[in-house]
Parts: sequence; structure tokens; C-alpha cells
Amino acid sequence: MSLFERRDEDGVTRGERALIVLPDISGGKELRSVDARLEEAAGLAEAIGIDVVAQRAFRVRAVRPASLFGKGQAEEIAESAAAHEAKLLIVDAGLTPVQQKTLEEMTKCKVIDRTGLILEIFGERAATAEGRMQVELAHLDYQAGRLVRSWTHLERQRGGFGFLGGPGETQIEADRRLIRDRMAKIRRDLDQVKRTRTLHRDRRQRAPWPVIALVGYTNAGKSTLFNRMTSASVMAEDLLFATLDPTMREIRLPGFDKAILSDTVGFVSDLPTQLIAAFRATLEEVASADLILHVRDIAHPDSEAQAADVADVLQSLGLDEPGSPPRLEVWNKIDLLAGDDREALLNEAARRDDVVTISALTGLGMEELRSTIAARLNAGDEVRDVRLPASDGARLAWLHARGQVVRQEADGDQLQLSVRLSPANWARYEAL
Repeated sequence: MSLFERRDEDGVTRGERALIVLPDISGGKELRSVDARLEEAAGLAEAIGIDVVAQRAFRVRAVRPASLFGKGQAEEIAESAAAHEAKLLIVDAGLTPVQQKTLEEMTKCKVIDRTGLILEIFGERAATAEGRMQVELAHLDYQAGRLVRSWTHLERQRGGFGFLGGPGETQIEADRRLIRDRMAKIRRDLDQVKRTRTLHRDRRQRAPWPVIALVGYTNAGKSTLFNRMTSASVMAEDLLFATLDPTMREIRLPGFDKAILSDTVGFVSDLPTQLIAAFRATLEEVASADLILHVRDIAHPDSEAQAADVADVLQSLGLDEPGSPPRLEVWNKIDLLAGDDREALLNEAARRDDVVTISALTGLGMEELRSTIAARLNAGDEVRDVRLPASDGARLAWLHARGQVVRQEADGDQLQLSVRLSPANWARYEAL
């Protein structure tokens, strides 16, 4: 039977009792405190209804290849799991197959690591065929080198991917050839999706409308901001990874007939490399944007560390190289700050030209944000001289919609125009 049971009409899930353990290997070099890391791990678990009954960090001075933790620590973990009647052990770190198997034997618990937990969350959140394929590919890549008792994702249409139990617990281990064949088929299907997405993106590039992409740490408020700017109803909850599948909507900006806003999956520290690879086609939408809005939960105590994690993911996508889209930081949830903390942040934001402070929940600062976005999109505009046939109404309308026509004169059957355009739109016009 499934791990999760529906409790009542509101759809809240009740899951297995779980113990979370954090191996503190950093020696104080980690930007986040141990408590903050434990809190995030608990949030990840609770995002799919796991009942976290206890959580604890263990200082690991020397990583044991066979078990990660020392023997005494593993015994403590086993005693704690037994005392709390926990059947699931979540290790907030990466585990090798050997370490996972050893810990399961020593603790008598089902064991999953951070990568497995995040993959399980993504499995439940994926709402589109593309999203489900991406998550399944990431899961298969993760499982390919592991000895597993079961994985039922090949027969599931939706939901998790076998880490946390289910009917697959009694199935025989899937053979390697089946995994390879399935991965090859998914990659072929995703390549087709990528080609279709590229065609759509090329059409948008030729269209006169700029694209603004939202990025940020999970639960930073991207979807709330998206809904505020677009009057849409994208899922926006106080929940990690509430948004998985990308969404695009039209928005209005000062001086622009139309613009496109794109909401993307949230990032998290130690985001599994399998997921970054699987979602690369989706994240390429960010690379093709005219402007990237980095939404930060500025009221979060680990806001700086979260910003660093987002920067790392963007770097892995090649978005710190010359020619990458410009970025604007959006400091969200300013309404949660008060007194000296709020004043200090507002003063810091005022000193910078790449920051806007807002509350997506209350609407505070939204007009300034729209104006700043418009100004950024217009940055670097140049006046270009254009000559085209007077009969070419499509190109003429394009220039009027996307640029500022400062001069237009007729010369027989030709039109001579001077148009203020951004470099990106000039490139689009030349590609028409």
C-alpha cells in the first residue's frame, strides 16, 4: 500500500514517522548554521507529508566509507529511531549505496539521503508530462548505480518514485538494461520537447515582447510575485518546491505594449546534479530571457546563503558569462521586517542600483518594480536608422510596438525611420 494516507476532506497527507540526522562535516565552513540546515531538511520532508518526529546533528570528523557515521553515532541513531518509533531515516547529505545499505542494516529503518528526498518531492510536484519525464530521468540516473529493493516509477503515472515505499517494496530489483533502455527513451522524448520549446522560443524572440524570468531559492515568493504581476492563480503556498513546471503569462510594463513573465522551479542548496541536468531544457528559458529577476526572501535569516546557492546554479548554467541576461535582485517579504532591521535593509537597497524592495503578498513596492524592470529593459537602447518598403506593414508595426520611432519620413515607395531600440530587439529585427 502507499506510504501516504488521506486524512480528511482537505487533502492533508499523513506520512511515515521519520528521524532526520545531519552529518556536520563542514567544520564551521558552511554559511548556514546547523539549526538552519536541520530546519530546511525538516521543511523538505514535511513538504510531502512526512511526520518528522526528531532531528539531530552529528559532528563527523572522519567520514566512514561504509556508514558515513561512526559506529557509536550509528548506534545512537538506531536507539533514537526505536525510541521515537520511526521507520524512516532521512540523512541530510549524499550517501553512497554502501552507506545507505549499511545504515539500513544498523538502524532497521528505511534510509534515504538528501538527493532521494528532493527527487521524491519533485516526483510529487511534477504536473506536466515533461516535468514527470524530467524527474523520472533524474531518478533513474540516481538509481542506476544503486542496489535497490524496488522502484515502481515505470508503471506510475504520477506521484513519488519509489523511495518511500509503495507496492514496489515486494518487486524484484529492476535490471540495468531496463534502466538504460528507459533512460534512452526518456532522453529521446525530452529531445523532442526541447526542439518544440526551441521553436516556441525562436518565435518569441522574433516577437516584439521582452521576456522576464523569475529565479530564486525555493519558497522565496516567486509564485506570489508572479500571481501579483499577472493576476494569475499559480500555486503559491508556504511550501518548499510549490512550483515545479514553468509558467508564462503576459504582463504590462510602463512604455511596453506587452511583456512575458516566466516563473521557474525554485533552487535549493545542494540541488542534485541529476535534477540540474534533467531540467536543463526548462532552465534554458532563463538563459534566453531579456532580464532575470532574482527573488530573495530578504527576511530569512539565511538569505545571503540562499542567494549564494542560486548564484551557483546560475553559474552552472553558464549565466555568469558575457552576454548573459542582466539581473535585478528583488528583495521580497520586506513586510516581515520592522525597526532597525528594516531601516538598514532599505538604506542598503537605496545605495544599490540593482535592488528593488517589495512585498509580493501586500503589493508594497510593485509600481517601483515595474518601473525599474522597464528601465532595465530599455537600458542600452540606441537610435537606429531603418529603411523599408512602405508596403511592409508588418515590420513597420513591429518597430512601432517594440521601439520608439523618433523620426519617420516617406521617400517614394520607401520609408526612412530612426528608431530607438535595445540591442536585443535590434538583433530580433534583423532576424525577421
